Amino acid sequence: MHQAQLRRERIQLQELSDHQLRDIGLTREQARSEGRRRYWDDLGWWR
Repeated sequence: MHQAQLRRERIQLQELSDHQLRDIGLTREQARSEGRRRYWDDLGWWR
């Protein structure tokens, strides 16, 4: 996955409503935590 795409997806994750997060099994804090991660923290980003 390209760095910019990964960043966009992490931003979008943070923008989901609480209801949407519940639907995918995440808490608001988990979404925030994922959104703060750097691209190199994702082991699959370079594949």
